[in-house]
Amino acid sequence: MSFEKSSIIPGTETIPHGPRVMIVAGEASGDLHGSFLVREMLAINPSLHFYGIGGNKMKEAGVRQLASAADIAVVGLSEVFSKAGAFIKIMARIRKSMDQLKPNLVILIDFPDFNLNIVARAAKKRNIKIFYYISPQVWAWRQGRVEQIKRLVDKMAVILPFEVDFYAAHGFAVHYVGHPLSDTVKSSFTKREARLHFGLAEKQTTIGLLPGSRTAEINRLLPAMMQAAQIISQKIPDAQYILPLAHTLDENIVASIIAQSGINVKIVPGRTYDVLACCDLAIVTSGTATLETGLMGVPMIIIYKLSLLSELMCRLIIKPQLIGLVNIIAGKIVAPELLQRDASGPRIAAEALAILLNEGKKQEVIAELQDIRAKLGEPGAARRAAQIACEMI
Repeated sequence: MSFEKSSIIPGTETIPHGPRVMIVAGEASGDLHGSFLVREMLAINPSLHFYGIGGNKMKEAGVRQLASAADIAVVGLSEVFSKAGAFIKIMARIRKSMDQLKPNLVILIDFPDFNLNIVARAAKKRNIKIFYYISPQVWAWRQGRVEQIKRLVDKMAVILPFEVDFYAAHGFAVHYVGHPLSDTVKSSFTKREARLHFGLAEKQTTIGLLPGSRTAEINRLLPAMMQAAQIISQKIPDAQYILPLAHTLDENIVASIIAQSGINVKIVPGRTYDVLACCDLAIVTSGTATLETGLMGVPMIIIYKLSLLSELMCRLIIKPQLIGLVNIIAGKIVAPELLQRDASGPRIAAEALAILLNEGKKQEVIAELQDIRAKLGEPGAARRAAQIACEMI
């Protein structure tokens, strides 16, 4: 097999000749879904060669990296400025790779500020086809961005059923492929087995803490979670707590915040779904984890905080609405949402206790979550998206 020796872009020196695909994901969830998509595309067409930006999962799937997703991941609008230097270098590397490697297709996974404004624009100028997998949440904020998508994107695969009608109303036909989490969100354990596996008491109230995958989220939200745990434990003295640690986090930082609370928390590296299988309720940072928790049938409290600057900027461009994916899909509040100042220990504890101490309400929430899972379609989303992408090459 011959190799292109002229490329001097780090990470792409040994990309063989043949169909090439650039794929860009900027967050942990995008990295996961990107890895599934790459594997399905390779199953359809083993001659494809992938490069781009992602995390460890995409790398393991066979994507040569121009940069790590961690280099471009930010929490809020104000955090962009601290990574300006890295952004500029990565932007230049992306454009150079398009000129040197001439990919047959560019795949964008969510992450709209970077993917639309940087990657898609560069690809469009070079007449490279663009496939957008997993729509930005334009139905929630910045709906004017739909025109930008229509101008830049050749085809889009969406994963939420209502997105088809949303885009149709704006004159853009999209493909609904179902949600990729329908394939992956499951545990081989029963609740009893999961608790025994992790060394927890079998019959005690168990609460999951999912504080996010970024250090900034941990610093903003985990202290409030721990204060809530202190209050909950006063009402439910035998309550036990478990936290699935994202691979992007430093366990020492998490353990230090937990230690200050005096609450005992079982920290488990990864294994989010097995951890959720233990739980009667979870306190979850807004994001993909809320849908994962819902698909596991676990009642939850959704919380989130932005920096002050990011909050002020968001208030100017975002209409008040539901933010948790489970609530958006249901079209109503299934899981309480506590944002900014409301994401405090006392408020979180009050909402959690309202569910934990009312078995009828708890079962009602579980039934609602089961309905949400049914709305997300049959497994096989990544395979269906891969078929669309391969047809474009």
